[in-house]
Amino acid sequence: MSPRHNRPRSGTSKPSTADRRDDEPGARYGLERSEDWRGEEWVVRQVGGSAGKPYRCPGCDQEIQPGVPHVVAWQRLGHVDDRRHWHKACWNARDRRGARLQRSRNAPRY
Repeated sequence: MSPRHNRPRSGTSKPSTADRRDDEPGARYGLERSEDWRGEEWVVRQVGGSAGKPYRCPGCDQEIQPGVPHVVAWQRLGHVDDRRHWHKACWNARDRRGARLQRSRNAPRY
């Protein structure tokens, strides 16, 4: 018996990641979209589980562990250092939640 081949029958194939150029938008980090929030324009990017370090979510003040899909958001006119990593649920509920951040005295301020 011959091995099974999963090839498209139409003759056209999807471009692989090797065929993609790095200068294309979304080629490396994912697709970006713009959202308006509190009168500002925000760039929002979905990040898969490829993060190599933990981040602190500003919505719930909990850590986002490495390998967990999440959202990165920053103001369109902001600086690169203003990017924040959010849980998807926290980003979607940002208008319904108040700022109830409870940090200890020695906790870093992100």
